[in-house]
Amino acid sequence: MKTLIKDGTIVRSDRSFKGSVLIDGEKIARIYEGDAPDENAFDTVVDASGKLVFPGFIDAHTHFDLHVAGTVTIDDFYSGTRAAIAGGTTTIIDFGTQYHGETLMQGLQNWKEMASAGTSCDYGIHMTITEWNEEVCRECETMMEEGVSTFKLYMTYDTRVDDDVFYKVLKRLKEVHGITGVHCENDGLIAALRDEYASDSRVSKVSSHYLTRPPEAEAEAVNRLLYIAEQADVPVIVVHLTNELALQEIRAARKRGRKVFAETCPQYLLLTDDVYELPGFEGAKYVCAPPIRKRSDVEALWEALKNGEIQTVSTDHCSFTTEQKRLGTEDFRKIPGGVPGVETRVPLIYTEGVSKGRISREDMCRALSENPARLYGLYPQKGVIQEGADADIVILDPDVKRVISAETQVSKSDYAPFEGYECACAVEKVYLRGTLSAEDGKVVCENRGKFLKRNGYGETI
Repeated sequence: MKTLIKDGTIVRSDRSFKGSVLIDGEKIARIYEGDAPDENAFDTVVDASGKLVFPGFIDAHTHFDLHVAGTVTIDDFYSGTRAAIAGGTTTIIDFGTQYHGETLMQGLQNWKEMASAGTSCDYGIHMTITEWNEEVCRECETMMEEGVSTFKLYMTYDTRVDDDVFYKVLKRLKEVHGITGVHCENDGLIAALRDEYASDSRVSKVSSHYLTRPPEAEAEAVNRLLYIAEQADVPVIVVHLTNELALQEIRAARKRGRKVFAETCPQYLLLTDDVYELPGFEGAKYVCAPPIRKRSDVEALWEALKNGEIQTVSTDHCSFTTEQKRLGTEDFRKIPGGVPGVETRVPLIYTEGVSKGRISREDMCRALSENPARLYGLYPQKGVIQEGADADIVILDPDVKRVISAETQVSKSDYAPFEGYECACAVEKVYLRGTLSAEDGKVVCENRGKFLKRNGYGETI
């Protein structure tokens, strides 16, 4: 089956140009620059005139079917990947967890079992390490053999590990060519502040959430992580970066010659902490960790994204219902933390970034497609429009406006953080390995996703 996507503007990280893409089966067979070839040679011809043709977008930070805060995220792998493909994301990488008492292999098997319910985009798994012993040390190599080449460490929550374990894990990952992403917040400071705020009337206020997780708690943890990584002599990834103080710590480490990658998310690029002051319990919908920050932090992150100081934009998709958020009505510490985002990332970044001139469309391609593919061991199979790559393709219409609404979204969450926001584009068509899988925000072909075995870290960015 040969499909020609003709006369679109093909977007790559290095340049954009008018051209056509030939899909043969699941692969990109040829790229024609300039005018399209004779249409009669193909089974299907799709006119992309006036449209932008991007490589399939990659969201390397999702939490589907996650047990947390006494509940379970409303989006499992089935609904979460349907939301992803509807919004132009053709690959997700979810965070598997080695819960206390488990091996890494048990954690991986648990996540693969959850994904067996059906996935509508391709997927990979990061493995979260919560305990360290000789068996887990050996299993790091096993994970690499299984195609799980990236890991996660927490500096807060009950899944956190101490600094000595951090150092040991980083040294081991250097040996097996793995790399880890780290949730950076100072757990002790947050715990003390939360206890303080819970001792009086502030315990029932949503605003207590962000006030007890200040930017200094994130910046200190980033600083500590990067000095530990310096001793281990390994690159690391700071996930969901939120503020300028933490960004300055990354800059300082880079000046010392350290390899540090940074990820941020749409909620940190678009929203400000006044969402936590919304009337009633409305602000609970935006409770996530680290929390949403100030306007000055928003602008600092956009500038860093434009300058290439932030390499990737993922979502940290962790969705709940309004009723689940109400678990913390009397105590802000019990509000499940997380927001949905996998479905709306692409139009939001295009609208606030490209259409407003903050970044170029090539920057967007780099941060949402190519860099994640390179960093997480998927390049050049994913993340780029070139011959031989998977035919993961997104046709974006920059002349059609769409309004975000919970009523029309695919995610099972009953609210949308960006409800009523008018996007300056529409995700028109999404191809997963050559098959049209979503059109105009609706899934038209589901459960074609497959597990991706990923390569180890290389100096690719």
